[in-house]
Amino acid sequence: MTADSRAHSFNSAAAQYEASRPSYPPALLDFVEEFLSRPLAGARVADVGAGTGIATSLLCERGADVVAVEPGDAMTVEFRRVLPDVPVVRGDGNALPLADSSHDLITYAQSWQWTDTSRSVPEALRVLRPDGALAVWWNTTAFDVPWIRAQHERIAHHCGVPARSAVRPDDDEAVQLAGLSGLRVTRRQIRWQRRVPLDTHLANISSRSAILVLGQAANRAFLAEERRRLLEAFPAETVQEIYVVDLLVAAHP
Repeated sequence: MTADSRAHSFNSAAAQYEASRPSYPPALLDFVEEFLSRPLAGARVADVGAGTGIATSLLCERGADVVAVEPGDAMTVEFRRVLPDVPVVRGDGNALPLADSSHDLITYAQSWQWTDTSRSVPEALRVLRPDGALAVWWNTTAFDVPWIRAQHERIAHHCGVPARSAVRPDDDEAVQLAGLSGLRVTRRQIRWQRRVPLDTHLANISSRSAILVLGQAANRAFLAEERRRLLEAFPAETVQEIYVVDLLVAAHP
């Protein structure tokens, strides 16, 4: 299964993605503003790989002047339904459809891994103003929570992929893995949580690309067993999801 097919698998579940995926804590954009030394109000921002607009909504709430960049057909339709007043252009991070030195901030929420950083890093630097910044982040697994770690391992086994190490990379390794070496980079890890109905939690995990590419038939028994396990842990059918946002903010060296 290619990375490109996994990246485009979200189009098969765009409405599910919008309804179940988690947002991000206020502290994330607080730190981006701190890095920029200015509020986001009035800032020109490009949200790349915007999907259904989860991060775009938060940027708009801060008063940013946002344009979304999204390659997927169904995700774009859902984005326009949720955020009809925000412009969205078709494209991806490897060839941004944006002018040189035109933006104060470029954001990638859960989408940086789908780019070729040998192309997307120079593209970001081309589009950014000299004092602008690139922010990439992910909601990552809280491995110190036993039931979350156990579920992560079951999902990895079901998808036929190795479970991720519970040891997070240090700052230098994180920068290198993200392809941002040579830039001025600061990292923050922000722990947060949300409480959601059990069905929302199951929809969330089944909207991941590694599961989507397997198809509904292959996933039916797995999700039924996950429901059984979760009902034992959360008999009130409300799940407390815990995340660690891993944020890297980079600027011209």
